[in-house]
Amino acid sequence: MLATLIPLMSLTAQAVDLPPFPREFRAAWVATVDNIDWPSKRNLSAAQQKSEMLDILNECERLKLNAIVFQVRPAADALYRSKIEPWSEYLTGEQGKAADFDPLEFTVSEAHKRGIEVHCWFNPYRAKHPSAKGPLAKNHIANTHPTSVKSYGKMLWMDPGDPFVQKRSLDVIQDVVKRYDVDGVHIDDYFYPYPEKGVDFPDTVTYKKYGKGLTLDNWRRKNVDTFVEGMYTSVKKIKPWVKVGISPFGIYRPGIPEGIKSGVDQYAQLYADCLKWLQNGWCDYFTPQLYWPISQKAQSFPVLLNWWISVNTQKRHIWPGLYTSRLITGEGGTPYVPEEVENQILLTRTTVGASGHVHFSMKALLKNAQGISDDLETSSYKTEALVPESFWLPKQKLAEPTLKSGEDEFQIRIASKPTHFAVWIKKGGQWDFQVLNGDTKKFARDPGMDVVAVASVDRNGNMSKPSIWTR
Repeated sequence: MLATLIPLMSLTAQAVDLPPFPREFRAAWVATVDNIDWPSKRNLSAAQQKSEMLDILNECERLKLNAIVFQVRPAADALYRSKIEPWSEYLTGEQGKAADFDPLEFTVSEAHKRGIEVHCWFNPYRAKHPSAKGPLAKNHIANTHPTSVKSYGKMLWMDPGDPFVQKRSLDVIQDVVKRYDVDGVHIDDYFYPYPEKGVDFPDTVTYKKYGKGLTLDNWRRKNVDTFVEGMYTSVKKIKPWVKVGISPFGIYRPGIPEGIKSGVDQYAQLYADCLKWLQNGWCDYFTPQLYWPISQKAQSFPVLLNWWISVNTQKRHIWPGLYTSRLITGEGGTPYVPEEVENQILLTRTTVGASGHVHFSMKALLKNAQGISDDLETSSYKTEALVPESFWLPKQKLAEPTLKSGEDEFQIRIASKPTHFAVWIKKGGQWDFQVLNGDTKKFARDPGMDVVAVASVDRNGNMSKPSIWTR
């Protein structure tokens, strides 16, 4: 099923009408917790880990995805060189044991060569996941600041009401933004933990110390609000072009919108007032996890998508999460069929106000579950796309490229390097689109080409005027 992309802009130059360049955020989460997506198991060699990451990036390139959301802090640990937190057990097999390379540095470098954005995914409060096998490192927060960490259910959690915890999580995010050439930062739906039956989160001491007259529920929500606002503000102070994304549970509250049912009230139980964050503009993109089928009325994908769009008063990007891994038997209940995923993609394209989507997770695409990757390559992802423009972020002054034609190649000349080049090609009456890395200096010329146009694109998706060649 091939759907027409909803474009965000059109260009006209030199009496040649160029069609709108396709714009769509196409991404997949690359989860490291419990080795869901990468690396496939703990304690692989550096060469094996690099090879597996290249497999992921090459598959993204084949499918014309333009971003990955890479989990770099699953549980107060790091999948990169950090002076703040220990190396992750999911990488080396032993928490605190140094890796032989920097996975984030490697991933950013290799992704950018392929024109793929890297958004770093942080869990702000989880301190230990049940899948952890070995002991915590000496410099793990549970050992250095034990009063800031609580045991709840099968996990350890950093206490969101502890000022030290808030500062620690913000310090971690700021450190990555300062030191790595990342395109975005991203947090998911784990704020206060999902409730354990009959047991409240053990933060009585913290509440007595810092509650300041607020009810417990309002104080907890304020703690998360403060963190989210601080994350957005601090990232923008360091690098305004780095996009900030939030991926909450897909239902704001049971009964909102009317007819929607949910076993979890994230506002009252996770203390996540994500509607406030969206409407206050404390993010650049919002990825509600719409992990239900289109036909499931109590959690209807299109009804929820339309509701999130309707409350998006700041007009941030809405890029919903798709549960693509439900194509794998045993993942998330009754398995999807490929048409479910393709139809959900179609809805994100035909619903005004949505401009992309994120697959959970990369595993389903790597496995080509039920042939989904092959289907997407030849249908939904037949044409390349640029990430949509973030019009509220600062615009860079873009140099305009000059396009020179040789017998068998085109040369691009430009005064300063952009992030990407957008390329239009008209051949036999049909238009094709390509996204080239900003380092590109030349590309092949086909004798059948009638029109070729090239524009430079910056990190926020802004586009220069094009240089156009006609035969």
